[in-house]
Amino acid sequence: MEELLLEYLPILIFLGLAAGISIAMVLASVIIGARKPDPEKNSAYECGFDAFDDARMKFDVRFYLVAILFIIFDLEVAFLFPWAVSLSDTGVFGFWSMFVFLGILTVGFIYEWRKGALEWE
Repeated sequence: MEELLLEYLPILIFLGLAAGISIAMVLASVIIGARKPDPEKNSAYECGFDAFDDARMKFDVRFYLVAILFIIFDLEVAFLFPWAVSLSDTGVFGFWSMFVFLGILTVGFIYEWRKGALEWE
């Protein structure tokens, strides 16, 4: 049993070193980092809301729609790359099943486009 546990010792050492280095980096950035916020740093950034405002304020639904669209098409690319690499192994069935997948995504994209989800007023 001790021999089995000794095989995990390098993994524990690695995890300990990784945790120690990450804690040291966070502490170094807190200690060394500048704490002089100026009006530009506290101004509204990308979302258009004031910084350090109430965290429970309502967001516009369009932010969620953009996030969902990004996730959908990001996953599409994540599935396309391994499919393209293994296309010679999957054959005709893999080829047409990916086209069905892309067709479903295209129908969803056209539906969102027609409903105006991509329009930013």
